Amino acid sequence: MQTLRLSHRSGGAFERNRMTSENPDMPNGLPLAETGVSKTNPAIAPKASGRSRLFLIPLFMATLFTGAVIGMYFQPPGLKAFFSATGLQPGAGTSTPIAVAIQQVTTQEQVAVISEGDVVALGRIIPRGDVISVATPSGAGDARIAELRVSVGDQVALGDILAVLDNLPQLQSAVASAQAALRVREASLAQTRASNTASLAEAQASVDRAEATEKVAQSELARVTALFERGVTTRAELDQVIARANEAGRDVERALATLSRYATGSETVQADIAVAEANLGAAQAELARSQQDLERAYVRAPERGTVLDINVRTGERPGTAGIIDLGDTSQMTVEAEVYQTMIGRVTIGDPVVISAEALREDLSGVVSAIGLEIGRQSITSNDPAANTDARVVDVIVTLDPESSKIASPFTNLEAVVRIDAGRVE
Repeated sequence: MQTLRLSHRSGGAFERNRMTSENPDMPNGLPLAETGVSKTNPAIAPKASGRSRLFLIPLFMATLFTGAVIGMYFQPPGLKAFFSATGLQPGAGTSTPIAVAIQQVTTQEQVAVISEGDVVALGRIIPRGDVISVATPSGAGDARIAELRVSVGDQVALGDILAVLDNLPQLQSAVASAQAALRVREASLAQTRASNTASLAEAQASVDRAEATEKVAQSELARVTALFERGVTTRAELDQVIARANEAGRDVERALATLSRYATGSETVQADIAVAEANLGAAQAELARSQQDLERAYVRAPERGTVLDINVRTGERPGTAGIIDLGDTSQMTVEAEVYQTMIGRVTIGDPVVISAEALREDLSGVVSAIGLEIGRQSITSNDPAANTDARVVDVIVTLDPESSKIASPFTNLEAVVRIDAGRVE
């Protein structure tokens, strides 16, 4: 069988060669009719078709890249619907999500790695010195709000009365009582001094009278003594005159002693006046204390600033949150929490750009203070899976005047802080 098949093939080849040699115009010696269609070289056609398909590969890649860029930039509704349906997030598969807008970065770890040249952190806009929660005065006890004298947005100066408590009448009564007691003590001191003056005058008169009586008694004694020596009078009468003279002398001594008690600088007068003056001093101290207690009825502004919020209403007892939130919005700042691994790149004077969706434009400022203590992160997202125990350092950014004016209505607004680290202008 194989011999026949080979012979048949050999015979066919021989026949074709013979026909070709007899008719050279026929390809392969086959008697085919002319159809008007050019013949293609079968050895070249597959190679040309393969090269044309290779040009489609870069075209396909360019189209794919362009579509990806357009999708990330414009984020059409179809792309958003796809992410919403699948639960995927742009950039979630990488530690540096370039496809995520900076305003949407909410965790400290994300903002720490989003830029190699800048230090990016979460922060909040605050007035200079932060917000002050004004509380009731010390010792106010369970006093309630009787009157609010300010409204949200009011500008106040140092010492202005912000609110009045309902213990004011009681404290005013205590002041009036202390004033009355002071007047009594003042009158008592005046009375003591007047009494001493009158007693001094009376004692001086007694001395003068006693000395006059003694002078008369001494004259009488001299006369009777002369008569007794001449034998005109008796011994008994002489003894009576001597007794009256001695008594007059003792009256003078007694009057002088009384005078010395009321003389200026004596211990008695000084003691009486000292007691009256001490009582007056005690009354003055009581009045000062009651006037100081009167301040417990007033809530005063500890510094100049703007009333940001009022936490109580008339008739309520103030709580631990304070009565009024006060802040100096004339100069706004930003408190940024810089991740601990990046704080070494931040220096005083670094330019800063602050952005937030609520702001009509980005804010600018400079780093004015760097904290000396590493603490826990306080500005976090609402994601329950977010890391709330990140270690951060507080950095204070002072805004320029124009940015401060823009930021003044946005106290405690969360913002993204981009610090141009290491390039101080």
